[in-house]
Amino acid sequence: MRYFRHFFLWFAIIIFGIILFSGITFAQTLIIALGDSLTEGFGVSREEAYPYLLEKELLSKGHAVKVINAGISGSTSASAVSRLKWYLRIQPDIVILALGGNDGLRGLSVEHMKHNLSKAIELAQSEKILVLLSGMQIPLNYGTEYTESFRKAFYELAKNYKLPMIPFLLNKVGGVSSMNQPDGIHPNPEGHQIITRTVLEYLEPLLPKKN
Repeated sequence: MRYFRHFFLWFAIIIFGIILFSGITFAQTLIIALGDSLTEGFGVSREEAYPYLLEKELLSKGHAVKVINAGISGSTSASAVSRLKWYLRIQPDIVILALGGNDGLRGLSVEHMKHNLSKAIELAQSEKILVLLSGMQIPLNYGTEYTESFRKAFYELAKNYKLPMIPFLLNKVGGVSSMNQPDGIHPNPEGHQIITRTVLEYLEPLLPKKN
């Protein structure tokens, strides 16, 4: 038994030395997609939702990443801080903050939404986590003043906190019937593929350079 313990100890030391001196690392960028039903993938499989597709695409490009789908259907900006706190235990490198859509669809206060998102952003930045803010828009039938105020809120947050931003998560998907499920709100698999390309455009430049 003692022989086997010594064997495995020396084996571990040799492997560690090979890794150390060959310059090989297993560094992985951990990305949390913190959102609502659009992120969770309401109405589609987990493998069809954009966080899964995003990880798959980044891995195919040679990036060492892990994308965690932290979407919860129906959630609003009010949940941002508490949910982010829960994920701090795994020390993410990047958070895609894609909340606020349900605030708008429910006609909730834009100022309250901004306050909620601000607190989440401040928490992330205090932990040295990079935030990629996802802009949202709502239909014009909510009134010109409200919809414009809602849209601008994300740009104001990005400016105030110096954040990289996806101008509109549902670009080329929102309002396009062929890209959505019958409810006209939630993307279908094809819609999620377009969202993946949209997020990829703004996320990839934030990743560490490939070896």
